Amino acid sequence: MPISKCLENKLLALGAKRGVEARSFTTFRIGGEVAFFAEPRDSDELKSLLSAAKCCDYPVYVIGNGSNLLVSDEGVDALFIRLGSAMSSYSLDGTHLTCDAGALLCTVAKASVAAGLMGMEWASGIPGTVGGAVAMNAGAYGGEIKQILRSVTCVSSGEIITVPVREGDLAYRHSAFAWPDAVVVLAEFELREDDGNAKMRMDEYNAQRREKQPLEFPSAGSVFKRPVGHFAGALIEQAGLKGKRIGGAMVSPKHAGFIVNCGGASFNDVTELIAFVQDTVYKNSGVMLEPEVKIIG
Repeated sequence: MPISKCLENKLLALGAKRGVEARSFTTFRIGGEVAFFAEPRDSDELKSLLSAAKCCDYPVYVIGNGSNLLVSDEGVDALFIRLGSAMSSYSLDGTHLTCDAGALLCTVAKASVAAGLMGMEWASGIPGTVGGAVAMNAGAYGGEIKQILRSVTCVSSGEIITVPVREGDLAYRHSAFAWPDAVVVLAEFELREDDGNAKMRMDEYNAQRREKQPLEFPSAGSVFKRPVGHFAGALIEQAGLKGKRIGGAMVSPKHAGFIVNCGGASFNDVTELIAFVQDTVYKNSGVMLEPEVKIIG
């Protein structure tokens, strides 16, 4: 939809930039120009950006580190709001950890272990932000956000509110604190005192990640959600799809759950490969894989 000059001026006055390439802010390194890109400095600026867009019914996408995102090469006529380094503070008080949404999950996880705490060591290799992790209930190696999250400060219905986490607010790759229902600006976690093995566990998880995941190529992490009773990577491998390639997109030979950009991959390359994997796995096992990566365009 064409944007009004009034809204354009408001967004620019709030620090938004025109015509930013999505490949510059996604870990897939894929995507064309988005109409507007903003990185608010605080929750009030975030609220103003959201309010301006809502008043004109202009589409908005709220993102973190872009580590779970695939954006069309044709670009997107929308406002992308990244909660990043401008909102990335965190603090520890005993076993209580408070984080701005833009803080990197891996950074705060490592800091918590260094401070003699445990409960977040599983997250030390995840490249996303705290806000993104809360919005999708990120998890790995048997740990997940819902185990340690205690309260969330978010923008909801135009207001900044702080709410305790209730039973059922988070489930596998699901959160009540996800856009468009809410935008996380701050999260509070309760950790535990180290049992003496937190650093060892963290180092083991990171060694496994380096050994088993294709970190040498741009990707968006695990492409598919874990099907009930199965593992997506195992189903894809059993279907003989390791190394399957369409254009510059390839099912990683190292870990079949990853699709990597092995050089010049386009949006269509990746989406066609996702569809091919889904179809082949379904024919082979009867299981329909559901994408975990968020596809825009």
